[in-house]
Parts: sequence; C-alpha cells; structure tokens
Amino acid sequence: MDESACRALNALNRAFYAQAAENFDESRGRAWNGWRRLLPYLETLPTPRRVLDVGCGNGRFGRFLARNLAQVRYHGTDNNAMLLESARAAFAKMNVLPDARLELHDLLEDRLPDGEYELVALFGVLHHVPSMARRVALIRDLALRVAQGGFLVFTSWCFYDHARFRERLIALPPEYGAERGDWLMDWRRGHAANSLLRYCHHVDETEQRMLEAASGLDLVTTFYADGHTDNINRYSLLQRR
Repeated sequence: MDESACRALNALNRAFYAQAAENFDESRGRAWNGWRRLLPYLETLPTPRRVLDVGCGNGRFGRFLARNLAQVRYHGTDNNAMLLESARAAFAKMNVLPDARLELHDLLEDRLPDGEYELVALFGVLHHVPSMARRVALIRDLALRVAQGGFLVFTSWCFYDHARFRERLIALPPEYGAERGDWLMDWRRGHAANSLLRYCHHVDETEQRMLEAASGLDLVTTFYADGHTDNINRYSLLQRR
C-alpha cells in the first residue's frame, strides 16, 4: 500500500472518530478483562511507573492503572481532541493522575514522544494502521521507548474471527491497493449508525508473531481476552531485558 493510500485511510478514520466520538466515548467506559491479567507483571515495575498509552482515547486504561497501581506517571496520546477532553474530565472527577500528560497526536503523521517508559501500551489501535510496513515500523518505534526491564504490550482486534463483525465488513476499493486483511467496517451505534465507515486491518496470528519479532524485545506472554466471549483481542506482552 503506497503513502497516498495510507494517508487517505488515516483521513477516513479521523473523520469517523470526529463524528462518532460521543457515541464511542459512551460505549467505552469499562476496563478490559485482559488488563487484569497484566497486573501481576505491571506490579513488578519499579516506581515511579512511567506509562505511555498510545491511542489512549478517553483514558480508560489510565483510570484502570490509577485504581490498581501506585505511583503512575501517565502520558496519553490520541488524535481526537474530544476523547482527550473526556479523559481529562474523568481524571479530574476521580481525583487521579494529577500530573497526567494528554497530548493530541496523530499516530501516522507525527513522531512518537521521546523518552523512556516502564510501560508502553497500544490497545485497540493496531487495526487502524494501514500497511504491514507501517505496522512493523510502529512496533519497532514503540519498543525503542521501553526502559530496561520495562514492558511493551499491544493488542490485535480479532474481528474477522467473529461472525457478528464479519457481517459488517465491506471490501476496500481497489484504488487503495488493499493488502490481505484490509477492510472497511460500518458503525452501528447512535445517530450515525450504518452511515459511517472506518478502515480496519485484521492482524492474524502469523502477523502478530512477526510484529513481536520485529520489536526486538523478549516475549513474556500472549493470550486472548475481552468481550463477552473473552477472546476478541490477542495480547502480546514483551519485555526489554
């Protein structure tokens, strides 16, 4: 997939979230089950625990960390200003993460924040990154920001493995130069139901193993979790040893 197609799909997704942000925010409040399975590993990290949450949305992972871990220094980035404002409001209401950094950042257009972190997280984002080359580059860049002894965790949304999601898929028009696993998916919530489309890539298990290897970090564990079937996301937890 060439650069112009990647930019066009990124623009499509930004427009989608600009229109669906309110409904998306309302439906994305609960912690993921998989996060609880990560806690025993995260509890071993030295304090203060510096966390980079890429594509943080409304900050629900930050809220989860604040409830379950001490001394978290949270840095969240997202390309949607409304969701970032929702995160700020939620942190203030809970009186948690007073020093949190929340930054407007386009994952496909802007350089990742510099610095080292005990935890770098990428949840619910990878399926929106077009082209295998960009996904590999992203995982490598994220890994470079992991401190010695720290973790990188990323998830892949296994939407194609579930019939309820497959029925919502539309073939990507040929002018985009689609790669295997590339789709458009409709939206079925709120006033814009069925009228909005977003780009989604299905990262299969083979590709996930490739991304793990590309990180250059040591694989600690991988597992499925989340959703009412507890298997809609595939997790990879890696460590810099």
